[in-house]
Amino acid sequence: MNGTLNKVMLIGHLGDEVKMHYFDGGNCIGRFQLATNEVYINKTTNEKITSTEWHNLVVRNKAAELCEKYLSKGDKIYIEGRLKSRQWQAEDGSTKYTTEIQVTEFTFLSTKKDNDSNKQIQSSESTKNTNFEPEKNDLPINDLPF
Repeated sequence: MNGTLNKVMLIGHLGDEVKMHYFDGGNCIGRFQLATNEVYINKTTNEKITSTEWHNLVVRNKAAELCEKYLSKGDKIYIEGRLKSRQWQAEDGSTKYTTEIQVTEFTFLSTKKDNDSNKQIQSSESTKNTNFEPEKNDLPINDLPF
């Protein structure tokens, strides 16, 4: 194989709201952090350990606008993209470096809006089942349904 591959696939939760930056000419980018977790058991202490890794994501133009509109902190998302490193000069003159994931594909897995509506549906269903009186039906009590 002569080519190279720069591909990232992540499933995680947003660490904050999508921050937008608009440019002249109508283009824009959105930036947000994504948290992925690794859970393991410490064999010496039998303690459950959760390790969180933070990833800096960048989405562009229409994708950025969709993410800003539908995503909020805590939402779960699947992304595909590529790693991109960049550097810049800070105000104090020092050189800063960062590695970001340039998102090329994404799928919303769960949003807070979905979770809130599901909770409302579940709570309304659970209130329906709190009636402990026998249901009235037209069948005689000794009539078996089979």
